[in-house]
Amino acid sequence: VSFFFGSWLALWPFLFEKINRTKVIFSGDKVPCESRVLLIANHRTEVDWMYFWDLALRKGQIGNMKYVLKSSLMKLPLFGWAFHLFEFIPVERKWKVDEANLRQMVSSFKDPRDGLWLGLFPEGTDYT
Repeated sequence: VSFFFGSWLALWPFLFEKINRTKVIFSGDKVPCESRVLLIANHRTEVDWMYFWDLALRKGQIGNMKYVLKSSLMKLPLFGWAFHLFEFIPVERKWKVDEANLRQMVSSFKDPRDGLWLGLFPEGTDYT
């Protein structure tokens, strides 16, 4: 699943940069290739998640990308099914509701040999 997910995701940064002629420049802290990574960013646009894909692709971790996302997105046709398959973590944004699910989902990722790049947008919603 990780291989197929990564292959599908790799298409989008290519289209974003080559077809749309977008120049992406990464700056700041170096992100290690072989480590598990928690990526936290502001949600400024509708394509913020795509920048995470772009970074993960360059670091050889595209198939290990997962997100914490609002649970309503898990109900989208086709995409919701894919989010479940790729083990994205849904949240209601209410700790009493989310705590047990978060603990269960995160505990399923505890094998350090499995790659994991977890993306989180604390703002939760883009404001475009």
